[in-house]
Amino acid sequence: MEKKIIPITMPGIHERFFDFFKKIANQYNKPRILEIGAGHGAFTKRIFDEGYDVSACDLFPEKFYFDEIECKEADITKEIPYESGSFDIIIAIEVMEHIHDHVKFFEESHRLLKNEGVLVFSTPNILSLKSRIRFLFAGFFYSFKPLDHKNNDGLQHFSSRTIDQYMNIGLNKKFTRLDFSIDKRQTTSKLFMFLVPFLWLYCKLKSIDYSTHNRYDYLTGRILFVSFWK
Repeated sequence: MEKKIIPITMPGIHERFFDFFKKIANQYNKPRILEIGAGHGAFTKRIFDEGYDVSACDLFPEKFYFDEIECKEADITKEIPYESGSFDIIIAIEVMEHIHDHVKFFEESHRLLKNEGVLVFSTPNILSLKSRIRFLFAGFFYSFKPLDHKNNDGLQHFSSRTIDQYMNIGLNKKFTRLDFSIDKRQTTSKLFMFLVPFLWLYCKLKSIDYSTHNRYDYLTGRILFVSFWK
């Protein structure tokens, strides 16, 4: 039976991420691309079919079904098996929430990128109002749930970070610039926008910079698309 190459993401993320990726890729002349955490190979196949020079790696390469590309085995919290300065663009779609050691991941990504290369990833936005309400009542953020401690299939969501925390790691690992976008706005989060004056008041009373965690995109976005430039 032929194995189906399907995205291991929520519906619509690959399509929207491709648009975000293409704006970045168009800034390069024939960029060399690495997809980390390539899954079944759905996004690798998509950009390969678009004519891009792409490589792939995953913790479970036996689950990579796109035969046109070799998928190397890689534990992304350790040394990734490619030479330094090999790639213009590194992609990680819905990977960040699955790993514990983001510091090592940023170190390795920086090592693998050429000068002026870029790390591009997507991750659930835990700062949305929907996510905050979920944490208040359930104790875990949007797109997260209690862990199955007997399960080690690599698909559980372990790590929940804000973009401010990712920025801290990235800048400390010698990336120079961060850009971000969102895949779409959550209807539920928009319904909770009446809470914004209370957020602003709380930040003012506690002398917290309101904009750090409360921009409109943070409050309403579902998935973050983030790029770190070397």
